[in-house]
This record gives sequence, C-alpha cells and structure tokens, in this order.
Amino acid sequence: MTQSSPDLHNTTVSSDSTAELKYGEREIAEGELITFPNPRIGRKYDIHITLPEFTCKCPFSGYPDFATIDLTYCPDRLVVELKAIKLYINSFRDRYIPHEEAVNEILDHFVAACDPLYAKIKGDFNPRGNVHTVIEVEHHKNPS
Repeated sequence: MTQSSPDLHNTTVSSDSTAELKYGEREIAEGELITFPNPRIGRKYDIHITLPEFTCKCPFSGYPDFATIDLTYCPDRLVVELKAIKLYINSFRDRYIPHEEAVNEILDHFVAACDPLYAKIKGDFNPRGNVHTVIEVEHHKNPS
C-alpha cells in the first residue's frame, strides 16, 4: 500500500478578505504586552532583548522597511513576557508608519505595560535608497 501525499500544485490560496486568519496571524492580531512579577524587586539589573525581524511599511511609498529592534530595560515591579513582545513587534508588519513614530510608539506601549525604571529602544533600519536610519529613544522613571 502506498501513501499518497497532498497535491501541492492544486492548492488554492483565497484572496477573499473574509478568509479565516492563520493561527500565527490570529496570535499577532490578539497579542498584547503581557507582564509578570519581577522575581528580584529591589535589585537593579538590565534585560536586553533583540528583535531582528521588525517590519513595517513606509507611509509615503508603501515599500517595506526592515529593522532590528534592540530593547534594554531595568525592570521595576514587572517584566515583559518574551513571546508577547515578539507578537507585539510582529503587529507592525502591515502598518504604514514612519521609522521615528514606530520606535517611539514601541517605547510608549512598553512603558505603559511594565513601567520600568529605565528603558532604551533602538531601531536600526536596513538601508534603502542609500539611506541608513537609526532611531533611539529612552525612558527614565521619575523617583516617587
């Protein structure tokens, strides 16, 4: 008895906008920045996260923009969950947004979610048209 494999050549891809989202697309669409309690409250330490597959679209040309997002932060009471930040970053892929706004918005949402003592986000965008852009933004928590 031979086992048949699916005929990949006859697979159709629906262009219908009402088609059901794939599981990854659903996770991205439903994603939010999830946090958990800092296991070492009172100890200052840094967390470094690199997200090398950031994409968004240029609001002027529609061309895709690619970047590496580097996030460094010192947590206070909350730490961001890694899968949640991955899904959050992936939510930018179909958005028309300038580099400057994307990096500033990431910082705003990150600070709102986990209220770190310090955070720095660097967006290192791949060159396009002979222009290389690096955007860096920081947040410092005001002492209470």
